[in-house]
Amino acid sequence: QVQLVESGGGLVQPGGSLRLSCAASGFTEDLYAMGWFRQAPGKDREGVACINSHGGLINYSESVKGRFTTSIDNAKYTTALQMNSLNPEDTAVYFCALGAGCYNTIEVEQFGYWGQGTQVTVTS
Repeated sequence: QVQLVESGGGLVQPGGSLRLSCAASGFTEDLYAMGWFRQAPGKDREGVACINSHGGLINYSESVKGRFTTSIDNAKYTTALQMNSLNPEDTAVYFCALGAGCYNTIEVEQFGYWGQGTQVTVTS
């Protein structure tokens, strides 16, 4: 059974940083992708980053490009999302997800497995 567990959310002031982690278990595929999504109250789930299992393909949404960095440890089936220069608009529940690959856009339909989410709140 595939499981994804996120950690690292919390409360941070504008301009601050947080690092989220996601550990996947229950699968043995060599080629896969891990994505990061976020969902603010009353809004659709938004894809913010995707990385394939060998780290050779990485996509970011325009809203986070230049501020967020994703990485992957293929041997440990873990991924991280380093978030810098956070602002109140980044406040959301953040989810990691497991899929087959990264594409030009990061869409919910591309991922079949999801973590439970972790809250990130940016406020002064």
